[in-house]
Amino acid sequence: MGPQLATAQPDPGFSRLDEITVENAGRLVPAWSFRTGTPGAHATAPLIAGDTLFVLTPFPHTLFALDLTRPGAAVKWRYMPPPDRTADGLTCCDAATGGLAASGDRLYLNTLDGHTISLDAAGGQVVWDARPAHPQTGETLAAAPLVAGNRIIIGSAGDDAGPRGWLAALDAATGRQDWKVFDTGPDAEVGIGEGFRPLYDPPQARDRGVSTWPPAAWQQGGGGLSGAPVADPALGLVFYQTGHPAPWNPDQRPGENRWTSGIFARDAASGAARWFDPINPHDLYAMGASGGLLPTPDGRLVHPDANGFLYVLDPATGKMLSATRFLPVNAARGIDLASAVPIREDRYVTVQDRTVRDICPAWPAGSNAQAAYSPATGLLYIPAATLCMDMAARSASYIAGTPFGGADVRVKPAPGGEEGALIAWDIAAGRAAWTVPERFPLRGGALATAGSVVFYGTLDGLLKAVDARTGRGLWQFQATAGIVGRPATFRAPDGHQYVAVLAGAGGLTGTASAKEIDVRDATAARGFANALRTLPPPQDRSGTLFVFRLP
Repeated sequence: MGPQLATAQPDPGFSRLDEITVENAGRLVPAWSFRTGTPGAHATAPLIAGDTLFVLTPFPHTLFALDLTRPGAAVKWRYMPPPDRTADGLTCCDAATGGLAASGDRLYLNTLDGHTISLDAAGGQVVWDARPAHPQTGETLAAAPLVAGNRIIIGSAGDDAGPRGWLAALDAATGRQDWKVFDTGPDAEVGIGEGFRPLYDPPQARDRGVSTWPPAAWQQGGGGLSGAPVADPALGLVFYQTGHPAPWNPDQRPGENRWTSGIFARDAASGAARWFDPINPHDLYAMGASGGLLPTPDGRLVHPDANGFLYVLDPATGKMLSATRFLPVNAARGIDLASAVPIREDRYVTVQDRTVRDICPAWPAGSNAQAAYSPATGLLYIPAATLCMDMAARSASYIAGTPFGGADVRVKPAPGGEEGALIAWDIAAGRAAWTVPERFPLRGGALATAGSVVFYGTLDGLLKAVDARTGRGLWQFQATAGIVGRPATFRAPDGHQYVAVLAGAGGLTGTASAKEIDVRDATAARGFANALRTLPPPQDRSGTLFVFRLP
């Protein structure tokens, strides 16, 4: 009988452990470390279950099971799925490449090259292996699976290559597909029927996943899963963000480009659409609707979007209750709550073959990292990038499985100089309670604890602890590489609380900091090189797990 693993809590960004507090966090010391031997963006947070800690490397993946009962947490087993190297060129932006979830005595693994795999948690044996995504067409699996009852919810990524996005449910016991729905195309394929109640689209309109696109453009329209989906068992719904439309060049896709760059609610049992909010319709800046979804204890759904506005939604209906600016924004004057769309500034609207300068926020800035909500403080902790950009839209041609971009971008700091910040947001007041400026954009997630401590990592490799109520710095540790994943905390078999984080940057930020490109090219690494000219290279290209405890 394998170890019993609890299904992940709705918000893995909050822990009820409270041994580490504001008063003693400054005394944290290294307990042990583990070097994965794999370079790249270690963006999947460590997963802890019982006496085992699981570490997933970037593609080509290795999954390590570390035994917390043994000194130094020796490797219990490891699993290396055979890689399809077609997926090598399909990673982007430090996004998690694949991901991990757990329920009962099973692990569920998404791989970048399109597999969803069920493993026995005790020994790592494969229970089933499904292949729902296909890198040859540009599809990948970039987020962790969601365990929702007896179903595993997964979604495709790959917007930059153009395949139309989809969401699917697999049977947790067998891996067989229960349902699959698309994010562009005819209503029948999108799962739109009598139960669809959109507040911000004409109620009787049909096939808007086709009619809001140029002829046939929806077939290569992107709109894949952007970030991790979340479930509301009481409502029987799954919520998720759809990615940006393809190509980046908006002049090639006139129309609202439904159902990309928005938030869907779907019936968890059937995949049928229930509502949709158009966060960034006719997306001008490849924002998608990225930024994460967090259910709050009072029954709301919170979304800090990459466009710089924080949305509060009614999860039952999709009604937009508020939308408040939390970052420097000039591309929009605000959000029209009646239509749910940004009120755009004409001077920052992109036009093909013309450079538009100083657009704020920048792609892929805003809030792409995972925020955390603490019921103890009532605050939302948002790791943010405070960046602007120059952007020139270019003509792009579609070839399956290759980049379908259509823009040159140069990213730069927003006015003020700092490129990032940890923002503690008071949702009720609609304002920041406090802000900690950061030299570089924050790309990893935040972890809040019942001990009133918030942990987060930086691109220059600092793991930091701050007071959750004031933002006062409590402690920091210099890791060997940038941190682009969320820290985790757990109670070990010895009864004490530990904090763990994976160091290892990759994607755009890793390429720039490792000096694998010439940073004098301001558009290199999709413009990120310009913003990261002073980011030091990692001390160690390998990913490393660092674990800390009180003495």
